[in-house]
Amino acid sequence: MGWIDRLNDYVAHSKVGKYFQLEHSGAKRERKGTKFSTEIRAGFTTFFAMAYIISVNASIISDSGGTCVCEPTEADPVCDLNEDYMACVYQIKLEMIMATALISMIASSLVGVFANLPIGLAPGMGLNAYFTYTVVGYHGSKNVSYETALAAVFIEGFIFLALSIFGLRQWLARVIPMSIKVAMGCGIGLYLCFIGLQRSAGIGLVTLDASTLVTLGGCPPENIVEGVCTGGHMENGRTYMGLLGLVIMAILLLYRVRGAILIAILFVAITSWPRVNSVTYFPYTPQGDMMFDYFKKVVSVQGLGNVAGKLHFDLSTKEFWIALITFLYVDIMDTTGTMYSMARYGGFCDKSGDFEHSTYAFMSDAVAVTVGSCLGSSPCTAYVESGAGIAEGGRTGITALAIAFGFFISIFFSPIFASFPPWSTGPALIVVGSMMLSGVRNVNWDYPGDAIPAFITMAVMPFTYSIAYGIIGGLFSYAIINGVVWIFDKVSGGRIKPDYSKREDWWTAAFGRTFTPTWMLYLAAKIKGVPFERPDEYDFEYDNKSTEAPVVVTSEKNEFTSDSSSGENLVETTTIKSNKL
Repeated sequence: MGWIDRLNDYVAHSKVGKYFQLEHSGAKRERKGTKFSTEIRAGFTTFFAMAYIISVNASIISDSGGTCVCEPTEADPVCDLNEDYMACVYQIKLEMIMATALISMIASSLVGVFANLPIGLAPGMGLNAYFTYTVVGYHGSKNVSYETALAAVFIEGFIFLALSIFGLRQWLARVIPMSIKVAMGCGIGLYLCFIGLQRSAGIGLVTLDASTLVTLGGCPPENIVEGVCTGGHMENGRTYMGLLGLVIMAILLLYRVRGAILIAILFVAITSWPRVNSVTYFPYTPQGDMMFDYFKKVVSVQGLGNVAGKLHFDLSTKEFWIALITFLYVDIMDTTGTMYSMARYGGFCDKSGDFEHSTYAFMSDAVAVTVGSCLGSSPCTAYVESGAGIAEGGRTGITALAIAFGFFISIFFSPIFASFPPWSTGPALIVVGSMMLSGVRNVNWDYPGDAIPAFITMAVMPFTYSIAYGIIGGLFSYAIINGVVWIFDKVSGGRIKPDYSKREDWWTAAFGRTFTPTWMLYLAAKIKGVPFERPDEYDFEYDNKSTEAPVVVTSEKNEFTSDSSSGENLVETTTIKSNKL
């Protein structure tokens, strides 16, 4: 027995192992095949996959202008040419790098300790873009200020906490039709891809056009006037560097290289750091000099004076309530859908559509939302990159704690993370978008009543630049289409009805179990003095799966890794022959 085996055995038989339900720990419900070393490896795999959020979130939130103030002019309506203002915005970015790492560390720790799930949490991609570009506006160009938006997020966290305690968020996760829930993740993927293709937070391949709204970009900065490319399409070297990063990511992912996204980001960023090339991130300008001086520090702990605690609770203004209501419905739809999608991928969903420890997971998320607002950021959510750790074997909260430790280490290297240009992180948004879109195969395309609302959900998100509008469009179209069909069916006595044989029956399992939270059932049983019988909420997918190594099954069209006991398709693979992985 090697030292790793001895370590695994020691932890498994300790109180820690029993708390996290490791195999052979003696816990009431052990998780099959779990080992301490596997959980740690899975956690670092997830961290390296999602570490890009540190620089990407900072870039997006800083685009709001933060607490910086500038008087717009006709020649410079968004203060892009004001050097003092841009220096302030850069300082906001530095502080947001520190804040993002802190928030991610706290959020991942909460979900690991209290929900025992191998899921990493951080400020949500999509939600941060909504916060910046829709609520506050680029450089504060909308009616809601940065401080007011943070106050709205703060209150939203407490509202979410109440909703989670009383089971309303779990209820929502169950009553949304399955095809819509799957389409949510796919639509968010398209939304992230669209952001990654743009110039402000991406590679600049897509730019504004007065006639067609969007067109091919890649224009040098001097040829961009009010966001419109006036010439020199595909002549910007930075766009080509972004495309190179995209190709590198794709190739590394094909070979299943751990940390493929981060490796490609580092390659493009490091290539852009020398000041003597045309794609440098540190041009010889006052702002470039300031950025380069900070970069040379390498190790530094940045203060949070410009972003921490900057909440403005002016409840009398219309803008505050608009921001609060907007974040409520966006985050209810977005975060619930994303966390459900991640739990479903990890096999933590039960037959009713809920997932294991959902109450604690949603409560942890709610607390993280409030803490994040105090540190100056948009709401947190579960990250799809957690799937990388789950694929490595992560099944417990130890994985989430390893993710949190990775973010803790990154706190001390903020000058490095501050120097990742948008054309290095933009490809990550495109690749992550493609990962999230993989769930489209699970939409029920055989029945129009399921397929069309799901498609509307996916299409409306990027085209309206709003996650919420996409979800609302999908839900309304589902209700109208299927509602009219139901009315015709009932009024005609069943003579006018479509072929229901391919319709997705999601409601039987969703409504087959009580919606009352378990803690309420337990309290009611204690008051009545009767034995408490836990409802069937722990019949999860991983219970029916063997711990044997998965087998690669090759067909003429597609190749999938299948579980040896259930035959369920788990992940697509490039392996040619059938063999044990």
